[in-house]
Amino acid sequence: MPPDSSPSSKPARVNLRTPDVMAAVQAQVESHYRSEIVEKLRATGGTLSCEGVTVRLAKQFGFCYGVERAIDLAYAAAKVFAERRLFILGEIIHNPEVNEQIVALGIKNLLGKDKEAEVADLRAEDVVIVPAFGTDVATLARIKERGCQIVDTTCGDVMSVWKRVRQNASEDVTSIIHGKASHEETKATASRAVQGGRGHYLIVLTLADTDYVCDYIRRGGDKQAFLEYFHGCHSEGFDPDLHLRRIGVANQTTMMRGETEEVQRRVQAAINDRDGAESAKSSFRFFDTICGATQERQDALRDMLGDRMDLLLVVGGYNSSNTSHLAEMGEAKLPTYFIRNASRLESRERITHYNQHEKREVTTERWLPERPLTVGITAGASCPNNLIEETILRVYELHGVDRSRLLAVT
Repeated sequence: MPPDSSPSSKPARVNLRTPDVMAAVQAQVESHYRSEIVEKLRATGGTLSCEGVTVRLAKQFGFCYGVERAIDLAYAAAKVFAERRLFILGEIIHNPEVNEQIVALGIKNLLGKDKEAEVADLRAEDVVIVPAFGTDVATLARIKERGCQIVDTTCGDVMSVWKRVRQNASEDVTSIIHGKASHEETKATASRAVQGGRGHYLIVLTLADTDYVCDYIRRGGDKQAFLEYFHGCHSEGFDPDLHLRRIGVANQTTMMRGETEEVQRRVQAAINDRDGAESAKSSFRFFDTICGATQERQDALRDMLGDRMDLLLVVGGYNSSNTSHLAEMGEAKLPTYFIRNASRLESRERITHYNQHEKREVTTERWLPERPLTVGITAGASCPNNLIEETILRVYELHGVDRSRLLAVT
């Protein structure tokens, strides 16, 4: 290790949330993300009508507490540690515009395809921000070895899942994690499921994955085929003949509650069939670890989908798990367009939006019906209000209604 990167003693704990720092942070954050139009809609019950166009905003949408806290801490770190090098482990949240603001604060990326430095480049005086998703145990240990000041913005709901999988590991219970194997949060959770050299995990994404596991639980099968099917989605040394005996179901916090509950139900049924209901009581455990904010946004959209609307716009980052699930819910009911921001509403004839099945942006022609028109809008927990406002304004702009006219509507 180079002399200038040798770790000193453990960095002193620094309180970033002092009244003066947070007052400055709040002013800066509001200047970036506040929306007068969104506040107006909140105050009027979520509905705005003008010149034959009605916009309905879901009752719960946008930034959650965990995201707000992560952003506040990142902005506070930029102020408190202004004379030091600042880094972040990937993206603070899954929203490109917010991440661009983080870059503008002078915070460099340590992980991912756009990384600007390596962990090996860190020096003891550097500051490293852990994003809202958390990070894996090995990466965190390497940073601590460098002696860096760590600003941990990990969401409390995520840490609740970690507590459960660590408990599973300590009791020789395998964690089946319902989530996306490539997602930062799931990677972080998986690393806790084997912390201390104990425990195992298996990641399932779909109900088809779950049924494959359940079939093996009931009847056994070809071990090598099983491991190939779940390549990259299980712990090192995972043996389905040994490690599916006792199971605890956990989840990425931003999954659909109904789907996670179905994963749990199917796994429990398979264990009951194998062991008998009484014996299965000691072989299966499940904890509800769906993020409250994720569920609130899903519930609010479900309520809104019960009303008549011509189309739905879902605003947010394309790699945002909770936002993608909102889009899935909309697609099952009515024409739904998952957009990164208002710029994708190109004209009344053309919209560019994300196709989750093809995993790319596509264009749709003649997407906007004639007036009278009702447009539903929602956004995931990582989408700021200013992007929601810009989308609302663009819908009206396409009909010749400007911002001042909307603010005058009572």
